[in-house]
Amino acid sequence: MLKTRIIPCLDVKEGRVVKGINFVDLIDAGDPAEQASFYSNSGADEICFLDIGASVENRKTMIDVVAKTAEKVFIPMTVGGGINSNNDIRNLLKAGADKVSINTAAILNENLVINSSQRFGSQCIVVAVDAKKNDSDWYVYSHGGTKNTGIKVFHWVEKLEKLGAGEILLTSMDRDGTKNGFDIELLKKTTSLLKIPVIASGGVGKLEHFEDGVKKGGASGLLAASVFHFAKLSVKDVKKFLIKNGIPARL
Repeated sequence: MLKTRIIPCLDVKEGRVVKGINFVDLIDAGDPAEQASFYSNSGADEICFLDIGASVENRKTMIDVVAKTAEKVFIPMTVGGGINSNNDIRNLLKAGADKVSINTAAILNENLVINSSQRFGSQCIVVAVDAKKNDSDWYVYSHGGTKNTGIKVFHWVEKLEKLGAGEILLTSMDRDGTKNGFDIELLKKTTSLLKIPVIASGGVGKLEHFEDGVKKGGASGLLAASVFHFAKLSVKDVKKFLIKNGIPARL
């Protein structure tokens, strides 16, 4: 059985790490390079670096911040935000990213998923899916969670796998920052449909939530922000808890 990955997420806006609830009410959580270095030295398996304002503000991901962060990080780093072309992807990989995360651009141009996975390898291409429940179904949101695309989540993730995405980063907007736990129903339905790995995101507040993400949700990676940024839990705390409860993790 593959070891479960623990992935701190750095949501970056205007050069600073921020964290909010349900994608709003953002508060400052530190310098991205310093935060990434701390997690790299604290046992994290990967770092996820998301420039959350890039798509809304119609600009590119901050290459300089990515490069500065990559210098201090010795674990895989996934970078997303404002990526619209193979050239953007190439520049981020050259700046030190190991993988890129595309979201809005994949919705606007499905060929980008096809072309980028063929050119750089599907292992480099993560597609982020921001999901929000409306009535009895989940829908995909774009532009940093500000626009309802009208696309149903389960249809979209199946399509992304066929297009060549190597991994799905699935965020429950309803649970984001609430510390109420992952949306297990959303997560389980998604992982049951796909053969590619799914990273669970949105809602972690305690150790048991990480366990639920794997045992109940089927996730292969567990992403969290608030509980790590504000020192409620450490990466090692989480890994020790998972191992104690029968879930393989890399200490």
